[in-house]
Amino acid sequence: MHLEQVHTQPDPYAPYLLSQAIRAGGLLFVSGQAGVGDDGAIVGRGDFDAQAEQAFRNLRRALKAGGSGLDRVAKVTIFLTSMEYFPKIVALRRKWFSAPYPADTIVEVSALYSPDAMIEIEAIALTTEGEQ
Repeated sequence: MHLEQVHTQPDPYAPYLLSQAIRAGGLLFVSGQAGVGDDGAIVGRGDFDAQAEQAFRNLRRALKAGGSGLDRVAKVTIFLTSMEYFPKIVALRRKWFSAPYPADTIVEVSALYSPDAMIEIEAIALTTEGEQ
């Protein structure tokens, strides 16, 4: 099976030697997408809502770059620095996904890659038909 690296423009994760996503066998494995802007800096420092919206926008961009979309996501894992944001995640899932909603695991962690990061979303999705 061939592994194909997916790039986004801009790619704020390139300095960390991470792939935004990897395509393999009709699946797209998307690295954790945080609330970072195009400049690689956290947006809305201390503002969960701003970071979460940006994380979902970044997820959408990575999916598109890999030949997929939010409607083709089979599984997401959402990392939160506090479960107090869980009700907001339910609302965000309603906004960004549609039925059938993807399988999901929501995990509270003590920290993410930056002390300012409050959310990170990784996903596994199907690629569009006819693409490998």
